[in-house]
Amino acid sequence: MPIEAEGRLDQDHVIVDDTKQASRVYNRGYHGEPLPGGGLKLNLIEAIYLAEVDRLEVHKRKNKMTVPDLIEYATRRQPNFEIKYIVYRDFRNRGYVVKPSTPIFDFRIFDRGEVPRKTLAKFWVNAVSERAKFDLNEMETQLKSAIDLRKKLIYGIVDEEGDLTYYEITKIDPKGRRGKSSRHKKGQAVLLEDRVMVWDNKLAESLHKTEFFGKMVGPGLQISLVETAYLRDNKVLTIKDAKTSRSVSLSRFKQLASDLQPEFGLRLSVYKDLKRRGLIVKTGFKYGTHFRVYEGDPDSDHSEYLIHAVPKKFDTSWEDISRAVRLAHGVRKEMIYARVRSTRKGNIAYIRLERIRP
Repeated sequence: MPIEAEGRLDQDHVIVDDTKQASRVYNRGYHGEPLPGGGLKLNLIEAIYLAEVDRLEVHKRKNKMTVPDLIEYATRRQPNFEIKYIVYRDFRNRGYVVKPSTPIFDFRIFDRGEVPRKTLAKFWVNAVSERAKFDLNEMETQLKSAIDLRKKLIYGIVDEEGDLTYYEITKIDPKGRRGKSSRHKKGQAVLLEDRVMVWDNKLAESLHKTEFFGKMVGPGLQISLVETAYLRDNKVLTIKDAKTSRSVSLSRFKQLASDLQPEFGLRLSVYKDLKRRGLIVKTGFKYGTHFRVYEGDPDSDHSEYLIHAVPKKFDTSWEDISRAVRLAHGVRKEMIYARVRSTRKGNIAYIRLERIRP
C-alpha cells in the first residue's frame, strides 16, 4: 500500500499539513488531533507507529527519517518512551483506539471501532518496565481517580525482551457469610517456644468446629499468633507462658509475637478486619502470603483470596508481584494486597491484582 501521508517533525510532534492526507489518517483509527483549518498533529508515539506500519513518512527539514531514527530521537526527548511505545503498539495491533492521556495515566483505550470524541474510554492504561518499582501508594491514588470516573485501570508491564503482561487493578470489599463471632467458653492458652496450644478439649473443639481456629495437633489445638491475640483481645483466652508458668498480658504477648514475626502488627490489623467482615481466615504460608480466606466453611468452600498485609507505604519489585499473582491464579485464587493505612478499625484498602489479556 502507498504511504497515506507525509509529516514534518516539530519537536515532540509530527505535523501533517495536507488536509486530505490528515483527514485520511485521522479517520482510519483516530490517530492524532485535527488542527484548526485542517492538518493533523500527531505525538511521537502515534507518528512512529504509523511510520512502522507504512502509513506515514516523516521528514526532518528535507531529510526522511527512518523508524529507528524516530525511536532514537523520541528516546532522547521523552522518559520511558520505549516502554510506552511497546504498550501502545500492542493495543493498536489488537485493534483498539488508543489516545494519550493525562500525566496520571499513559493512555486512554477505546473499544474497537469506537469514536473517541463520541464515546468514553473503556479503560486507562499505565505502561511500566519490569525494572520499575511497584508502589502501592501511587497505585491506590491512580485507582481512586479511575474509580471516581468509572474507568478500569490496567498496568502493562514490559519485560526485558519486550513481552507484555497486563494486570487489572481493582479495589474490593471482601465479605463472608459467618456473621458475628460465636460465643465460646473461656479458657487458657499456653505459649510454648513460638506457638500456642489450647489443651482444654471442650474449648479446643468449640474454637475449631465453630470458627475453624487453628488445627488439632495430638491432644490439643494449635493456634497461630494472630488468632491468639484476637481471642485474648476478645476475652476468650488467657495466656500462660510454659517456661515461667506466669500469665502473659495482651500487650506483652503482642511484643513477644512481634519479635517472632516482624510483620505481626500488620497481620493482626488485617486479621481482625477480615474477621469483622465475617470471613474465615487461615494461614497462607504454603502460598507465600499471609492469609488464605474463605467466605464460608473451609471444609466445603473454596478459598477465594490470598491476602497479604502491607503497610501504608509499601513498595517492592514487579518480579515479586508477578510471582505472587501467577501463584494465586495457579491455585484458582485472587491475589489481594491489604494496605493498612492506619491501625484504626476498618482503615484498610483491599487492592486486587488480576492478570488479564485485553
